Amino acid sequence: MNRSHIFDELVRNSLDLWRTAEPDDDPDDRIETDELLAIVRHGPLLEALMGGPLDRRDIEERLDVSRATSHRFTRWLEDLRFAERRDGSFELTGEGQIVAEELRRFERNVRAARRLAPLLDSICPDHQEFVVEPFADAVVTTAAPGDPYRPVTRFLSLLRDSGSFRGFNTTHMVPPIVEEFRGRLFEGTDAELIYLPDAAETLLSSDRERTRAAIERGDLTLRTREALPYGLAIFDDRVGIGGYDEETGAMRVFVDTDDAIAREWAERVYATYRADSEPLVA
Repeated sequence: MNRSHIFDELVRNSLDLWRTAEPDDDPDDRIETDELLAIVRHGPLLEALMGGPLDRRDIEERLDVSRATSHRFTRWLEDLRFAERRDGSFELTGEGQIVAEELRRFERNVRAARRLAPLLDSICPDHQEFVVEPFADAVVTTAAPGDPYRPVTRFLSLLRDSGSFRGFNTTHMVPPIVEEFRGRLFEGTDAELIYLPDAAETLLSSDRERTRAAIERGDLTLRTREALPYGLAIFDDRVGIGGYDEETGAMRVFVDTDDAIAREWAERVYATYRADSEPLVA
């Protein structure tokens, strides 16, 4: 399966899970809570078997458990048909392999949600196209009382090292007070930005001469759209998401990654919003 197909499946699974957040399934078809808890508790066992068949002694050594516990573990595996005994060793069935993989994915997503909490708390909850999993290992930069511009500084460092930049935003990607940025507005950068109409007008009115110069040089293209969900930034090698304070418009958090699937997600989201935007003539 190529990367594009993996991405499609990832997004489809994410959307399907969201659509069933309030399931109308027959309660009798759902898995009992105790069974789900048992699967989570046996996570280390399932993960150990993902590496290949193990006999009871291997399980005891790998998980540091007693002989009685290893017997209980293997009986549980066989009862649920998650594993079969072959030549004295226990090997995951197809069902067991899927359950083990989904359990690992669940743990990764829970860990990612914890790391991304500052972003998830600030982006619009109505935009389900955001996919958490590819951002599990992202760099998370948050504003601090002593350094409220930490997310902006992180964004600027990535922009400085990138020859191209595309993105959209509910406000300015960079506040006008950042003189280093204002002094060379997108100079030498192939940039395209989608702003809310008011934000675009503010940018033009606050620094019309430099903005026009960047547009005339071909370094900057501006577009507008009536509604945007958060800040999206696509650099040469990384993609980032910005979350903003609703009252002040200040960037509260910036999350960026070089994950390939995250980049493909960002490219497709940007293309969708760009298709529904209008070019702005300065």
